Amino acid sequence: MNQLTTVDILALASQKEQMAALTKTNGYTEQFGLILSEEDAAELLAERSHALKEQRRVEFGEGILPRIIYEFCDSDFMEQDTYVETLARLQEIFYLFKGEAMDELTDGELLAFMRQQFDEICFGDLDYLESTCLKKFADAVRAGYRGYQATGGREDFDRFDIRTRWDRDLYLEALAQQF
Repeated sequence: MNQLTTVDILALASQKEQMAALTKTNGYTEQFGLILSEEDAAELLAERSHALKEQRRVEFGEGILPRIIYEFCDSDFMEQDTYVETLARLQEIFYLFKGEAMDELTDGELLAFMRQQFDEICFGDLDYLESTCLKKFADAVRAGYRGYQATGGREDFDRFDIRTRWDRDLYLEALAQQF
């Protein structure tokens, strides 16, 4: 006869707690037109498990996903049609770069950096976030950079970005020189 072990019971209780934490975010995110169904939450928890195994990480409690939801839900690049896929990918990227940065960053610092790059540099492009912004940042952190601690992870990418970005003042100056 199949009996539930203590570990099985704890795992089921934890999964219920995680599901409740995810669906609770709807109370806040619905103002941005973003809602998770119970099926969506179950899919995200399965993705969480897969991402944790792939990155060989362990996480206790409700996990990082509710924090990702609250951090990103008001972004102009979050849409209901791709909400679950985007959250799953952000979660995967978070776990990857938590390890790539050798756990030197707090969760809040990494999330703040991810959000700012997602909106201001990547314009919602998750591939660019992962392959460029976070890669360069993690390389710098591994090399000993700690300037992000003073800013909480914000306003740091310009130090690593080799591309010149559009600058309003520079544009106006160039325009004035034309006329």
